[in-house]
Amino acid sequence: MSTEVKVPPLPESVSEATVVTWHKQPGDAVARDENLVDIETDKVVLEVPAPEDGVLGDILKNEGDTVTAGEVVAILGAGTGKAAGGATEESKAESADAEPAAEGNSNGNGNERDSAALDELSPAVRRMVVEYDLDPAKIEGSGPNARITKEDVLNFMAAGEGGSDEGIRPRKTEQPAPSKDADHKAVVPPAATAQGERPDRRVPMTRLRQRIAERLVEAQQTAAMLTTFNEVNMQPVMEMRGRYKETFQKTHDVKLGFMSFFVKAAVEALKRFPAVNASIDGSDIIYHGYYDIGIAVSSPRGLVVPVLRDCDQLSMAEIEAQITDFGQRAKDGKLTMDDLTGGTFTITNGGVFGSMMSTPILNPPQSGILGMHATKERAVVENGEIVIRPMMYLAHSYDHRIIDGREAVQFLVTIKDMIEDPARLLLEV
Repeated sequence: MSTEVKVPPLPESVSEATVVTWHKQPGDAVARDENLVDIETDKVVLEVPAPEDGVLGDILKNEGDTVTAGEVVAILGAGTGKAAGGATEESKAESADAEPAAEGNSNGNGNERDSAALDELSPAVRRMVVEYDLDPAKIEGSGPNARITKEDVLNFMAAGEGGSDEGIRPRKTEQPAPSKDADHKAVVPPAATAQGERPDRRVPMTRLRQRIAERLVEAQQTAAMLTTFNEVNMQPVMEMRGRYKETFQKTHDVKLGFMSFFVKAAVEALKRFPAVNASIDGSDIIYHGYYDIGIAVSSPRGLVVPVLRDCDQLSMAEIEAQITDFGQRAKDGKLTMDDLTGGTFTITNGGVFGSMMSTPILNPPQSGILGMHATKERAVVENGEIVIRPMMYLAHSYDHRIIDGREAVQFLVTIKDMIEDPARLLLEV
């Protein structure tokens, strides 16, 4: 008896998704609730679990195909299928018996591959292994049941493991190692071209990248966006962090970073200037009586903005713990729609990439966003003397339709004052 594997219900406002990675292949044994395939929407990656124990039969939707909610992507049959490693016990025994023969009948470079091992790989991984003449037995898998993923292959190639035997050698033409584009997809360099040729390479945008593009254009077309700048002396916060970071970590089991200071400072500034915490809905202004702050996080799929809820009620330890959790789940593709929905204000930190100054773009329908940047030692004047201080440029982009320049500037000055005198955060003054 067979069972259909269907696409789960998609998030509201999402009509279709894309098949990203199959974690099982036809003939593989699967357990109930084991992840079979990842599908990507324009916001999150969803896992499609096995509805019951069985054997994966036909795959009806391949990687890269577009699917809709409720659509059948595979057929699950009864039986035991292959062993957890992807092969039956008999095939494993045959493979073991064949190893000496394989060594004796090498193609000269030691890279003759076992077809049974290749059958265990997903189509995308198999193509890369064959194209670059790699030995899958030497690649450590990070997927379920130690299955090899595309990321594992890229990491293996980038590390250059295996010496000259595992160099990057396409079967047809010599090519440099593949890199990764902004969406962390495999970027296979084109074959060598004659001098004077100007090759192009066309790749489809991921759904997340398409959505990011749409929202950025929307923000610039619908909002009267301006940016005001200021600079902040980070020395008081750095001294406080240096004094208490070890005690803080021992007490709360989380590292003390700078982001919690800025989140707390932003909350106090939002309380004083509620228009920055508001949004426009048609001809109405909605003033939010809560403080849900989005934290821009870089992920392998692109920039995402998970939301810290009710920041005015969170301690600094709770803020740091949630931000750490967001960062890890963004890296693993485990953020949910609830994590990414809502938000009344956003903070983005380009300083982690070395940015000195930028004009952050609003995250609609929000009316304000704070941009943090790299902290650099600079000469500044204090009490008539030139001194060296760790300085950071801050940027506040805002929607001029509901936020006046005076409010925008004073909002940013409030954050500056809070950071330069962290005691204000405790006293709320």
